Order: sequence, then structure tokens, then C-alpha cells
Amino acid sequence: MKILFVCLGNICRSPAAEGVFRSLAPETITDSAGTAGWHVGKPPYRPMQEAAVDWGYDISDLRARQFSIQDFARFDLIVAMDASNVTDIEALRPAGNETPVRLFTDYAAAEGASEVPDPYYTRDFDGALRLLVACANGLRTLIQEDASISKS
Repeated sequence: MKILFVCLGNICRSPAAEGVFRSLAPETITDSAGTAGWHVGKPPYRPMQEAAVDWGYDISDLRARQFSIQDFARFDLIVAMDASNVTDIEALRPAGNETPVRLFTDYAAAEGASEVPDPYYTRDFDGALRLLVACANGLRTLIQEDASISKS
């Protein structure tokens, strides 16, 4: 399984989501990207990295990149942090491509959030990580259940 996590700038939410998910499901191929290209090549935002380390996740090796049309062919699932990201991603969808694009919060409905708030603006890095962990656990559980069903 190959999963791409997408936010706006690829310096806070999506690299943190990738870091959390790769620690929960190391057998899964993960990557992250931003719909905007402002931070291409830069590491995650320092306060996000520090919060992630406090939560036990090292994301210092990640570098920002911009989402591209080729990502639809490269990944089995594209996970967006908010509805604006979904809109931007869908605007690039090639005709005939069926790669699912989902909100990350769909995997943690019990949290009652419709999006992962951007801590670059809210400054709530711990709150974002708490929600990202809940979403990552939900996605991992769904993947594991699907794998066990397909093996039956």
C-alpha cells in the first residue's frame, strides 16, 4: 500500500501525518506533499518537528515537495488534511483516474473534526498531533481489517 498525505505547504500537517503513520505501519510506503510550492525542499517547520519529537516521532528527514499530477498514478490512496486540499488535488485529477482522495479526519469520525487545523496558523501543534494520531490509528485499523478480509 502506498499512501500520500497532503496539506497546503507540506511543512506541518502532512509531514507530521506521514511521520505518525510510518511509525504505526512501517510496511506501508508513505510520502507527503503540499498543494502549494512555497516550501519545496525545506524540512518541516521547526515547532512542528519539536512537537513531533515530544510525541515520539522524528520527522526531521522529510523535505517539502509539491503535489503533482503523477501522484495519482504513484499512490493507492491520497489523504488530505482539509477540504481545500481535496479541491486543489481534485482539480489536477487526470481523466479516468480513480485513485481515492479522502480527508484524514474520515478515519477518526469519533473525534468530531472535519479537518486537521493548520498549526502553522493556530499554533496548536499538540492538538494537531493528537488528531493526527487518532486519524492514523483509524486508517491503520481499516487497512488491517481490509487485508484480513481479502485473505479470507
